[in-house]
Amino acid sequence: MKTSTKRFLFWTPRIICILFACFISIFALDVFQENHGFWNTLLALLIHLIPTGLLLLILAVAWRWEWVGALFFSALGVLYFIAFWGRFHWSVYAIIAGPLFLLGGLFLLGWIKREVVRAKT
Repeated sequence: MKTSTKRFLFWTPRIICILFACFISIFALDVFQENHGFWNTLLALLIHLIPTGLLLLILAVAWRWEWVGALFFSALGVLYFIAFWGRFHWSVYAIIAGPLFLLGGLFLLGWIKREVVRAKT
């Protein structure tokens, strides 16, 4: 396997996960539109950042063990469908669950090809 393909299989899911976590974090900024004082706003911000923290926690574990990323990112995508089905337009499901399934698939591919990807050339 070419070195560029190895790098792609290793880095792509990790970079996509970081970008997706940044995207999800944007939704937490709506707490600043409310006037609840400093401590209540800080608490609301931390509560809104729980999904981002969960994504980054899974990424930290999946960085070493790709099967964890394959399992948990796919499970989060399914959980999102189950929890919010019928509440939003189909595009919302594609924007939120789509990257989770993509991450699950990329980590699965990285896990299947782990000996090749992690081999020194």
